[in-house]
Amino acid sequence: MALKSIAIRGAREHNLRGIDVDIPHDQLVVITGLSGSGKSSLAFDTIYAEGQRKYVESLSAYARQFLEQLQKPDVEAIEGLPPTIAIEQRSASHNPRSTVATTTEIYDYLRLLFARAGSPRCWHTDDKGHLCGRPIESQSATMIVDSVMAMGEGARLMVLAPLIRGKKGLHTEVFDAMIRQGFVRARVNGEVVDLRQAGQVKLDRYKTHTIEAVVDRIVVKDDGDVRSRVADSVELSLKLAEGLVVISVDRDGDWQDTLFSENYACPLHPDCSLENLEPRLFSFNSPYGACPECSGLGTVFEFDPDLIVANPQLSLKDGVIEPWRSGGKRMNVFYNRLMRRFCRYFEVDGDMPFKKLSKKARRMLLFGTNARDESTYGRHFEGVVPNLQRRIENTDSDYVRHWLANYLSESPCETCHGARLRPASLNVFIEADKPLNIAQVTALTISQALLMCDGLTLSDEQQRIAEPILKEIKARLGFMYDVGLGYINLNRTTGSLSGGEAQRIRLATQVGSGLVGCCYVLDEPTIGLHQRDNQRLINTLRHLTDIGNTVVVVEHDEGTIRSADHIIDIGPGPGRHGGLVVAQGTYAKVCASKKSITAKYLTGERQIASPRHRRDLDHRHAITVKAARQNNLKAIDVAFPLGGIVSVTGVSGSGKSTLVNQILLRAVRRHLHGSRAKPGAHDKVTNLKHVDRIIEVDQSPIGRTPRSNSATYTGVFDAIRSLFTQTKEAKIRGYKPGRFSFNVKGGRCEACQGQGTKKIEMHFLPDVYVTCDECKGKRYNRETLEVHYRGKSISDVLAMTVEDALAFFDNFPDIKRLLGALSDVGLGYVQLGQSSTTLSGGEAQRVKLATELGKRSTGHTMYILDEPTTGLHFADIEKLLAVLARLADGGNTVIVIEHNLDVIKCADWIIDLGPEGGDRGGDIVAEGTPEQLAAVKQSYTGQFLTETLAAAAVA
Repeated sequence: MALKSIAIRGAREHNLRGIDVDIPHDQLVVITGLSGSGKSSLAFDTIYAEGQRKYVESLSAYARQFLEQLQKPDVEAIEGLPPTIAIEQRSASHNPRSTVATTTEIYDYLRLLFARAGSPRCWHTDDKGHLCGRPIESQSATMIVDSVMAMGEGARLMVLAPLIRGKKGLHTEVFDAMIRQGFVRARVNGEVVDLRQAGQVKLDRYKTHTIEAVVDRIVVKDDGDVRSRVADSVELSLKLAEGLVVISVDRDGDWQDTLFSENYACPLHPDCSLENLEPRLFSFNSPYGACPECSGLGTVFEFDPDLIVANPQLSLKDGVIEPWRSGGKRMNVFYNRLMRRFCRYFEVDGDMPFKKLSKKARRMLLFGTNARDESTYGRHFEGVVPNLQRRIENTDSDYVRHWLANYLSESPCETCHGARLRPASLNVFIEADKPLNIAQVTALTISQALLMCDGLTLSDEQQRIAEPILKEIKARLGFMYDVGLGYINLNRTTGSLSGGEAQRIRLATQVGSGLVGCCYVLDEPTIGLHQRDNQRLINTLRHLTDIGNTVVVVEHDEGTIRSADHIIDIGPGPGRHGGLVVAQGTYAKVCASKKSITAKYLTGERQIASPRHRRDLDHRHAITVKAARQNNLKAIDVAFPLGGIVSVTGVSGSGKSTLVNQILLRAVRRHLHGSRAKPGAHDKVTNLKHVDRIIEVDQSPIGRTPRSNSATYTGVFDAIRSLFTQTKEAKIRGYKPGRFSFNVKGGRCEACQGQGTKKIEMHFLPDVYVTCDECKGKRYNRETLEVHYRGKSISDVLAMTVEDALAFFDNFPDIKRLLGALSDVGLGYVQLGQSSTTLSGGEAQRVKLATELGKRSTGHTMYILDEPTTGLHFADIEKLLAVLARLADGGNTVIVIEHNLDVIKCADWIIDLGPEGGDRGGDIVAEGTPEQLAAVKQSYTGQFLTETLAAAAVA
């Protein structure tokens, strides 16, 4: 009899303490609890790892060697576990060719739609730039012959049958077939070869080749016999090459090809001809469809005048041209002489700031003189940009190439204007409200694309062809719309998505797959989602359970917890204080628990209080962004008052990250540090003199190797190592701080190079990590471990938790200050030597916050945090808010992008963007205190804030 639940017995992975859990099948199960309590250890490191391991074990040994092998979790038994699929909170692919449409397979269906129901048009452009635009129709053999005869008396040409076009291989069977059919010559990769000479044709099997049979060689004459011969040759070629023929004409020794097709060609411009419309014609990853200029990327790297002239306040004599000034002493002498010559030749004042020079002088300096300039002045000047372009193309030095790359920036390709495809591909249209090509369709948002699918104008034949294709496209678009992603453009690169957006796209893809009988494990799918859209996400999760799947969600969102069929609360505390099941069951049963901290917040017994008084912010010296218009921002002026907590809110896709991260953050960094990162489109940012430091606290890892840990990142380990050098034993032996580092030779164990473990490769089985026999996992050699402070070796200190270390080093203010900051942000349970690769995004962000908290503040620092509540429990958010309050009380400015209502209600000032996401967002909906925002009916954030503030007032 099939089990009705996933039965887990004796789970001890990480900090789990041998817990027994039953997870009911086909239900929405939420695992919650304090950060570090063991939620992910149960969901991902136990349930998912065991499900994946069992699946991989069912494969052959040969197949297993190509798959990532997961370690067997530390659990006594798991029964009733269906196949598991993990949808984790991680960044999406950074491949520039990966887009939302390609990731979700929507682009594959769009390519098929355009190939089967698209209408091609001529893309010929005349000298005045006018596009032909005539419908392309199939050409008969007679029409092709007429085109050939129109080439003129005496034209020398070859009639070629294209048999292989851009395919890898030796293709010996093609040559054998041509010889059997009586062909004497063939053109291989552009060169005519004699087929009678055996062994002459040798191809590289790993390269792509083009092979054409030479059907005939003809000199055009106004003669009936010649016309008949051309007709026979053309018909033979069309038969051999499935409707294609290439006519190659000798133009003074230069052979020029024209492809003719029985399928598609413009009657007036025969060079604008197509093969059969195939999906590959619309792929920017294929040479058949990709723009030849940018190879399908849509962008090219060019020298950017804004990076070359970083400070337009400087004059030419002061070195306004950044790459010429920073190129070394000898280069400075040369370019200073060149600049003086430029000023003398073109009558330019070298002492005048660059921004005050005439437009003509700036253009000549940056881009060089044109014919008119040279006629006026009688002089030629290469220009800075052409000079740098020549140098980067001709240099053999990697150093010079890397240095010059600092002045490059991405810009849309001038050939395809960012559409990625060649002209032939962009001139195939489907009819909606207006004709749309495939690039215009992918430029739509998901919401707009759904409307477009319903508004297509198709013939009866096209409708029958397109119906199953549109069904698949609309299903995928509908799933993404349901999880709150309607504002995202289909052509948006996946690397630009937030972790929450990427996870929801993967979720929509899984929903679209229609699998049943699976166990989905999700990591906080509500991240980055406004409260307004939460219910739509929950409905999507419900759909998965309704069709017969078990959905396990690690989540802190109150709405998701209330909607769950079954709740598992892990705790009671973090780290070694957690790892137990505090409460489990229905929402009502968990709320009745006396031991659960989560239950206290859910029932209102304990809650995050609103501050009694808002800080008096400095609006007079507010940092103001003028005319912000990057992405979907509508040229808005936004003022960020100083000296308090400023929360930037709005629905997903309203423009929050664009405003704060792409414009404000980069502009302040450029002002303070001369950063080369180019801010998003805006006019200017004012009052920057009132900020002397800018700190971004994001969720990127604090280190990418196991050697990095929170102690080394915060700098507390340097102080601890210095303390160990002051011990009597260390002084006798002459040990310096480097002796107590596990990253350098001298004090570390050389058998494991300070890792404490050794990796043993097991080929068909997972790699096994074993404790080093030499140091027994302590990472140091015996001599170093003989040095003790208060009975503890340096290895013993690394094994301490932050809270233990705080008591141990109570008499050392510098160490205590840094450790206290880690404890204040709720990381008291983390071991000092715990690898940074094992920290979650939220934990990594709090380590960074603690590092800044441990420094002495100037009172004029701007802190920028992007959704700092990710991965945080209600109790952890309370601690986080206390830390942010400390920073603000010191006179600093804290700017927080956030959806969490507890953080928003504790802000001193709110900037709410919207009203919707994507094209319908980018405006300021409301500004003011939480109370003022709650009174704005048009604000979605204000509507939810009204309920939150009312509940706080009642409490």
